[in-house]
Amino acid sequence: MNTPSFGTADDPADLLVVGAGLVAATLVAELRQLAPGTRVLMVDAGNPIGSTVGAHLHDSDEPAVREEYLQKVSPGIQSLYVGAETTPTLGGTVRGARPGMYNVSAFGSTTTDMPAAAVGWNAGGMGVHWTAATPTPFAEEVFGEETWVTDLARASEHLHVREHPYPRTVAGERVMDVVREHFEHSSAPGRTAQDMPMAMPVGYGELEDGPLPRTGPSTVLPRMTRPAGPDFELLTGTTALEILHESGTVTGVRVRDTETGVQRVLHARSVAVAADTLRTPQLLFASGVRPPALGRYLNEHAFLTGQVIVDHARFGLRLQDLPRPRVGEWLVGSYWLPHSGKPQPFHGQLMDRLYVQADGRPLAYALGLSFYVPTEVRAENRLEFSETVTDAAGLPAMEVHFDLSTADRELLDRARDVQRSLAVKLGDFDPARDSALLPAGSSLHWTGTTRSGETDDGTSVCDPSGQVWGFQNLHVAGGSVVPTAIVGNSTLVNAVTAVRAARRIAAAVPTTSGRVSFV
Repeated sequence: MNTPSFGTADDPADLLVVGAGLVAATLVAELRQLAPGTRVLMVDAGNPIGSTVGAHLHDSDEPAVREEYLQKVSPGIQSLYVGAETTPTLGGTVRGARPGMYNVSAFGSTTTDMPAAAVGWNAGGMGVHWTAATPTPFAEEVFGEETWVTDLARASEHLHVREHPYPRTVAGERVMDVVREHFEHSSAPGRTAQDMPMAMPVGYGELEDGPLPRTGPSTVLPRMTRPAGPDFELLTGTTALEILHESGTVTGVRVRDTETGVQRVLHARSVAVAADTLRTPQLLFASGVRPPALGRYLNEHAFLTGQVIVDHARFGLRLQDLPRPRVGEWLVGSYWLPHSGKPQPFHGQLMDRLYVQADGRPLAYALGLSFYVPTEVRAENRLEFSETVTDAAGLPAMEVHFDLSTADRELLDRARDVQRSLAVKLGDFDPARDSALLPAGSSLHWTGTTRSGETDDGTSVCDPSGQVWGFQNLHVAGGSVVPTAIVGNSTLVNAVTAVRAARRIAAAVPTTSGRVSFV
């Protein structure tokens, strides 16, 4: 097992972070700015994919790694491009598991109600796989309004969000004009069809050619790629099994080397859990931290995918003149239909691409028409953890309980009608052939299982900053903390919770003597 230079009983870390994905990276990056003297230990159960920990696979300088990622991402469907392995199961242990995405069922948990639920078993989690789409939250998605604007700005800065990541094209603008006109009377001000904001550290125009890089955990926190030192260390292949605490005070985390099975205790003055929406409450449950709301209020928008072959002649376009993607990119552009509350409740993720023949001649111009349909936040949608059975990672096995309400199904029917009415204005579209409701779990945009709240009234697990009720030095961050129904991609919202947790930790947790104090 890796032995850090600090984190002992005599020399505890200032903060121990469970997880090394985008949320964990954002939390540590923000904390290091607020309190530069902080000593941080970060643990991740998985190992890196490729040679650079936390690097987005889209940007890998290892051809085999990048090519495998591009093959998976090209369908444009989240549950497909992560490459989740459905078989075989991990057989009761994660030892020797290949780094990557796995269906939760592969760990031995029951996901009948959410069969497409998948998690990353790699250092950096979903942060090395994601599309980097970062639409701006709106209306009912917003929580903690007093600091929302500044917190969102900080999260956007950490993720390197760009409002216009791809170049404008004639074809894209003509198609988007149709989308804008279709939703003209139902879109809120500033919420018409537009470029999809994306997390990219370098934008179009800053590179002469080649793929546009995506933000990964190591982009947010470059420190994680450098050698360990007295200020920071990342332990990969290290599974957190239990948070140790007494009388509302956390003292450390019991961890296990994923390959050898050797266990040890890492000591820390404060602990933050940023695993994901399933594994954060799982670790709290394993640690005996079980407030009534733990695992409840699991939420996910429905995912109605679709694609239309654009009638290019209708738009005065010739196939030979249609734009080609940049070298190393699989799509031409990425567009966004923002939701606008009740008048227009759907998030649209629109990606245009050019299909070519084997000799490179253009064959068809297509537009992906994915609609995200919000669902009601309900306590009965929940995770149920076993008291006696553990999963392949050695944590309490879970059963996912999830279903759409009557109102959810009615809204989904409305989304189908809207998708069809828009698609037929663009080209050839047959709903039976070109549209499908993906299985629950497919979006991977889950929220709510350690949700925040203003008061400790049994409907939340933590306060608005992510501090767990009843604890002085235990925080949670990520999608699990989000109390609202998120309509679009959730990563930017999740990063807001990391910014808030970092601010609270910086203000409240004592540091090592002689180092910069938290003020």
